[in-house]
Amino acid sequence: MNENAMERLEKSVSRWITLVLAVACGLIVANLYYTQPLIESISSAIGLSSEAAGLIVTLTQIGYGIGLLFIVPLGDLLENRKLVVTLLILTSIVLIIAAEARSAALFLAASLFIGVGAVAAQILVPYAAHLSPEETRGRNVGNVMSGLLLGIMLARPVSSMVDTYFGWHAIFIISSAMLLVLALVLAKVLPARQPQTKDKYPVIISSMLHLLKTTPILRRRALYHAFLFGMFSLFWTTVPLVLTSPVFHFSSTGVALFALAGVSGAAAAPIAGRFADKGLIRSATGLSIALVILSGLLPIMFPGGSIFAIVILVIAAILLDMGVSANLVLGQRAIFALGAEVRSRLNGMYMAIFFAGGAIGSAVGGWAYAMGGWKAAMWVGVLFPILALLYFFTEKRGAHGDIS
Repeated sequence: MNENAMERLEKSVSRWITLVLAVACGLIVANLYYTQPLIESISSAIGLSSEAAGLIVTLTQIGYGIGLLFIVPLGDLLENRKLVVTLLILTSIVLIIAAEARSAALFLAASLFIGVGAVAAQILVPYAAHLSPEETRGRNVGNVMSGLLLGIMLARPVSSMVDTYFGWHAIFIISSAMLLVLALVLAKVLPARQPQTKDKYPVIISSMLHLLKTTPILRRRALYHAFLFGMFSLFWTTVPLVLTSPVFHFSSTGVALFALAGVSGAAAAPIAGRFADKGLIRSATGLSIALVILSGLLPIMFPGGSIFAIVILVIAAILLDMGVSANLVLGQRAIFALGAEVRSRLNGMYMAIFFAGGAIGSAVGGWAYAMGGWKAAMWVGVLFPILALLYFFTEKRGAHGDIS
């Protein structure tokens, strides 16, 4: 086989593995969001009071946070493929337990471990970076992240529709089966990747705080995205409330269809990766922040329950998801350039910090909507990306390249 044929084969394999990783990340991370539209159905079935129903989502998020801090760093220590496959098998078992649970305590415990298992996706993202040459790393990570983002955006409407036709148990059974198949596929097609570090697990965990203190790029990129993800979570927490209110009179199916509008925003992820590969991280970051600010201002400027207002909301949702998707990939491209031996730890810290921003956004959004309605919630929400923009103005050109 000549050199050109070998090169074409390598590119084909690379594209195939990137596609597999993108699908895998989407299927895995969707488990964090399936329960959000099913809270009422699940809580009534397991005897959970309305006051405690929020624990269904909260415990899954707490589990995810625990996994980011204590499981994802294992990607710098253990063979990546075996680690991910093991997590998928364990999560598949826990999903069946959740589907069959008849008590609140058992279901909530399962929810916690579903969140922990979902961090397998965040082991695969730096794994994709390891497999990629420097010149295409941003593009490949962007392609994988587009799959992850599609999983996030499709999870809620898919689980709503499954609940409507088959009941809430079905989504857990379906997801369990998909994760088992996925584990078999990944075990078969992914190349092994054994990290070179000689450190023990306690040393790796203790080093994470040191990395945060000594890595300015990590702190900056994590804070950028914490602000943007705060707006993202606030918007998607409150927009179903306004859509089902007397202003718009949407049904639950209508809300699910509206959520599909934001899916197109995931297309920004691979585009952002290409910008990053060309050394334009800083410029693209400014643009992504501007898109998120605009997404918050549009509903404020064009309120009301008309068809035009719905179109504006759809545009706002697309712009929001584009800005957040792009900035997420830009941040990962920047921190993954810092060194292969610490990528999983960097990714764990990055995700944990901005995930906390999302949790704050959801909580503040619910409060603002209850106190002042949709317009008040959007005014509070737009403050998050404005803070990101002010912080962005303090960044020196060339701090991590422009690339920064």
